[in-house]
Amino acid sequence: MLQEKLKNNQLILASGSPRRQQFLKDLGLEFSIELKPVEEVYPPELKGAKVAEYLAELKTTPFKNKLKANEILITGDTIVCLDEKVLGKPANEEEAHQMLELLSNRSHEVISSVCLTSAEKSVVFHDVTKVHFKELTIEEISFYIQAHQPYDKAGAYGIQEWIGQIGVDKIEGSYFNVMGMPLHLLYKYLMDF
Repeated sequence: MLQEKLKNNQLILASGSPRRQQFLKDLGLEFSIELKPVEEVYPPELKGAKVAEYLAELKTTPFKNKLKANEILITGDTIVCLDEKVLGKPANEEEAHQMLELLSNRSHEVISSVCLTSAEKSVVFHDVTKVHFKELTIEEISFYIQAHQPYDKAGAYGIQEWIGQIGVDKIEGSYFNVMGMPLHLLYKYLMDF
């Protein structure tokens, strides 16, 4: 259905995330990947979903005025929020440890935002999923960081990896959103785009 709707369009995914790439494949979509580096800095007054939406839109900047009439650009960003504080990607092992210790035995929000952009228009949307971790031991945290090196993940974890399998005891909302893409919303917005 979606493939038929988009048959005259060329999708461009501006993401190096293997998970986002797989999601589009799973939806049966054909797309190219174009990576253009953007410094992911946002105004400090922004909070929660506004941060994720700002960053998703920011990633469209290098493509501005370069999209052809039939092209649709897909950019996205995922953040982890704990008590209004945004946890980005950890810079090193120590930061990853600190983040996972903060998330241990607590609930946090994962917010994934997507921006769809064409030569004529742009739409940005997000979804929020609440994730609850059991109490993680220092040994579990250390093992996970050593085994999975989660430095490319907001909040220092991937729910689909070992720490998610043993540590997440409840989620409220979309599992795929926690992995970086609110697929149900992407489908809906692409159908309407």
